[in-house]
Amino acid sequence: MIKPGQVSWEWWNGATPYGQDVTFKAGCNLETYKYFIDFASKFGIPYIIMDEGWAKSTRDPYTPNPDVDLHELIRYGKEKNVGIVLWLTWLVVENNFDLFKTFNEWGVKGVKIDFMDRSDQWMVNFYERVAQEAAKHHLFVDFHGSFKPAGLEYKYPNVLSYEGVRGMEQMGGCVPDNSVYLPFMRNAVGPMDYTPGAMISMQPNIYRSERPNSASIGTRAYQMALFVIFESGLQMLADNPTLYYRNEDCTRFITQVPVTWDETVALDAKVGEYVIVAKRKGEKWYIGGMTNNKENERQFEINLDFLKDNKTYRLTSFEDGVNAGRQAMDYRINSSNVKKGQKISVKMARNGGFAAVLE
Repeated sequence: MIKPGQVSWEWWNGATPYGQDVTFKAGCNLETYKYFIDFASKFGIPYIIMDEGWAKSTRDPYTPNPDVDLHELIRYGKEKNVGIVLWLTWLVVENNFDLFKTFNEWGVKGVKIDFMDRSDQWMVNFYERVAQEAAKHHLFVDFHGSFKPAGLEYKYPNVLSYEGVRGMEQMGGCVPDNSVYLPFMRNAVGPMDYTPGAMISMQPNIYRSERPNSASIGTRAYQMALFVIFESGLQMLADNPTLYYRNEDCTRFITQVPVTWDETVALDAKVGEYVIVAKRKGEKWYIGGMTNNKENERQFEINLDFLKDNKTYRLTSFEDGVNAGRQAMDYRINSSNVKKGQKISVKMARNGGFAAVLE
């Protein structure tokens, strides 16, 4: 069965966990990937991605890197309820179209296919051939390096996401001033592989970032909100497990956010400036808000009239701290009981955010 879900990803953070519990040389090897699987298992993340390096050669999808021991990782992942997703270039897929059958036999759950970087008729047809063949062998697909979606995922629901977006891989080129447009434009036409989840947050005037110390522009609360606002059937946790362990309050919130929704309500929005949405999965509601690089903080009054009558909800929120406009790592966790019809006050710093769950 094809199941959407979250995925821990090693490339953005340099595959370099560290700290007291890391007693091995980190890198593209068995011990590091087992560490990622253990992290995913602890927080109920259903998948890990193995990016470039899992295979001995990027041109040969049938010979794993011996330092990685892919088959042992598939076995270990199954034991821990964590599935393996493998990265490939589009050309190696085209040249080895029987790999879908082989990967299914190995126990791989899905593929991330990269670097198509064009949308001519041949390549559009390639997407459909891939989706069809992957479906035949019960694998899901994430099209990275892709054009924006145009509905293929409705015909082939095993297509969980597409990049086609200026996401966090762009480091200093990924700014809230651009990303705040995405719910109105790019995400409106389909899922997007933006790869959120940075635990090192900076304001743009002092931004520095290089793997393995990858960082994002925008506040910590902004990063938390992206999991609610941005939609992807394969939603990444792009950062280092070490930092997620050290920020367990944030990680617990992120990993409970669904990747598919039953209902969406727009609460307040202005294209290019800010957006606040509420989304429901089952009985739980989530709120996500993000704003651009406006010099002063923004303040909003949010009406909770989307909640059920005669029920009390516990609201737990991650909010920009008083100094978040300068020190983007500053955030506060607040909780209170609320009911339908109440209003809550939301403040967002420049490049800031707001994330909450109501249950």
